[in-house]
Amino acid sequence: MVRLRVRIRFSKQGDLRFIGHRDLMRCLERAFRRAGLKLSFSEGFHPKPRMTFPLALAVGIEGVDEVMEFELAERLSSDELRGRVSPQLPSGLAFRAIEILPDGSRKAQVRSASYEVSIPVERRAALGERIERLLAAASWPIERDRGRPPIDLRASIAELSLGDGALSMRLRVQAQGSAGPREVLAALDAADLESQGARLRRTAVEVAA
Repeated sequence: MVRLRVRIRFSKQGDLRFIGHRDLMRCLERAFRRAGLKLSFSEGFHPKPRMTFPLALAVGIEGVDEVMEFELAERLSSDELRGRVSPQLPSGLAFRAIEILPDGSRKAQVRSASYEVSIPVERRAALGERIERLLAAASWPIERDRGRPPIDLRASIAELSLGDGALSMRLRVQAQGSAGPREVLAALDAADLESQGARLRRTAVEVAA
């Protein structure tokens, strides 16, 4: 039985940023079916396509270079896949790169994710001071909702800077709990940026080689 694992780098932008993770999975599954791909399915009473997203994207955030993996029950080249699937994708969703993974390769393990959001001119000076305080702190404990345990926000931040009119951050993905970009914005007293019209986007997802 053929089980060809494929890793795709894709973008999810525009109005598609408002659809949730489950809707994105259904959208891609329908695109694969319309393209006539022979998907590999899980076993059991309710078989599902073998599709994984190493780091789901929160609603409202654009993804510039997202990662997903899925398995095929047939052998195709990356060019064949692109040619068949790309015409089936809705506006705002595009494949940037397609990689056919070697047999026996491990699933993608995310190390970090990078984000950026534009900052109005009048708020840059105050935000710069808050960034300095956050980076200078040995730790920055934050409480979380939905019964999740508190985490150290500072430990999640690999990079945080303000330049060219945008706030950029690279956040580590950690087994003991990882911070999200909106938690960083809240710590910087900038949680209102999105409601004021700023667009938050994830610019990169780094996976282990």
